[in-house]
Amino acid sequence: MPLWASALIATLFVQTVSSFSSMALPLLGPPLMARSGLSPESIGYVSALTSGGISWFLACGGPMLGHFGAVRSLQIGLACMAAGLLLMAQPVGLVALLGALAIGFGCGPNTPAGSQILIRTAPPRHRTLIFSIKQAGVPLGGAIAGLAIAPLVQHHGLQAALWTITGVTLASILLVQPFRRRLDGGPATAVGGHWGRALFSPRVFLRSLGVLKAHPSLPLLTALGASYSTLQACLMAFTATYAVTRHGATLAEAGGIVAVMQFSSMIGRVLMGWVADRRGRALRHLALQALASAAAVALLLVAGSAGGLALYACAALVGFTAIGWNGVHIAELARVAPLPLVSDVTSAASLFGFLGSIGGPLAFAGLVRWTGSYEIAFLSAALQLALFGAISFLVLGRQGRAGRRATQGEVE
Repeated sequence: MPLWASALIATLFVQTVSSFSSMALPLLGPPLMARSGLSPESIGYVSALTSGGISWFLACGGPMLGHFGAVRSLQIGLACMAAGLLLMAQPVGLVALLGALAIGFGCGPNTPAGSQILIRTAPPRHRTLIFSIKQAGVPLGGAIAGLAIAPLVQHHGLQAALWTITGVTLASILLVQPFRRRLDGGPATAVGGHWGRALFSPRVFLRSLGVLKAHPSLPLLTALGASYSTLQACLMAFTATYAVTRHGATLAEAGGIVAVMQFSSMIGRVLMGWVADRRGRALRHLALQALASAAAVALLLVAGSAGGLALYACAALVGFTAIGWNGVHIAELARVAPLPLVSDVTSAASLFGFLGSIGGPLAFAGLVRWTGSYEIAFLSAALQLALFGAISFLVLGRQGRAGRRATQGEVE
């Protein structure tokens, strides 16, 4: 098997399992919140805490990644997710919140470790497509969760569902072990035993943000990715609850809607990666897709209110556009970053994305509580992405004009 194929299989598998496990939380939102005596929209706070765990790793986990290697870091992340799920199975509210933080921290290695593996192995002319296939593991895992979680709860109960998801996560640690010898180059002795202290070091956090100066495109790419992440987090956290509370869907029907959205996103990520490889100009591609994503969310709220097939079709369109962006974004970050800084750049840019994933659900829940309208909250999340897409077009246009003027000056 070619080395790039081994790398893609390993990273895609871990990405899918991690997504399946983390997506269990919003899908289990109604029964989890009811068990704790909280309102349904309170699942947004759990999702925000999960994103906080991811941000923690992205900010301070670089030394850990360097010490253990990419594949071992992915395995450690899966173990943290399993521990978090065990904590979520406990009825005590504070313990469950710590579980959400642990699940997020376990998700954290997926982007930097996956980028580190793939940038070394992927053929350059297919790089964006390969990155997009790997990132398709996110909606694939979410779609599997959408189809499987509700039947598990209905037939075996909430507690048994959480134990089953934990077992799947633990088994995946063993399944990925055969790839470690081939893909990990061995621990980096330079960081020694300091990786543990780095997890709580403000200095490491500040240093991780400085790498975004390594290329002129990185600030705009980072801002656009954070905007996309804000909308995606709101869609992932609230679509199931929105379908149940506003459209009278059952938990199984809400899971089906989320599954359709995720499957469509999986197709969108792969297709968008293929298009970006053929056309180039990934940043312009992402700006245009931002505008299309905002329009798709607006259509979901207008046409989706008819329910039935219209709701499923609109959910598919939202998945294809608003959640089908990540592979192109990660590949472009890896392309413009200096090779030794690929994992650091993707960590720092993704950190801002997950800060959006924290603020997005919190603001969404606050808007719903204040206005009583999920529609206003969804439209607000979509409008901020449309604004960033328009700003990106303006910046790209200004850069293009400046480049043409510089070229004309050289000719003269």
